[in-house]
Amino acid sequence: MSKIAKGEFTVSLKPLEFEGVATAAKLGRMSIDKQITGDLVATTQGQMITAMGEAQGSGVYTAVERVAGTLDDRQGSFALYHVGTMVRGAPSLSVKVVPDSGTDGLAGISGDFKIVIDNGKHLYEFAYSLPGVE
Repeated sequence: MSKIAKGEFTVSLKPLEFEGVATAAKLGRMSIDKQITGDLVATTQGQMITAMGEAQGSGVYTAVERVAGTLDDRQGSFALYHVGTMVRGAPSLSVKVVPDSGTDGLAGISGDFKIVIDNGKHLYEFAYSLPGVE
């Protein structure tokens, strides 16, 4: 059975060097650090890789981040993976829990992490399953 956790987060993105690639390749790399509040209270650390398309507003990113914190009064960590595309300004985003990445009290977690940006505020809806939680 799935539960829904909701809340807000702040995110800090910082450019990192993309070794061995010419600037003209339109590839990038950034660090991701988040502070998550609400039903999930956590911090994250990760990295994102981007590629820009030739058409205005087109590109893709993929990212992996480790989430460490508390959910349902259980402490532990898990990893999220992102796949985002933008086709001439039309976005598509999927953020999911990496299978079997949960540790400690969050071992066995699975789910989808939906990111909503409303008036510049970052919100989330995390549909998740966790053994022993109903």
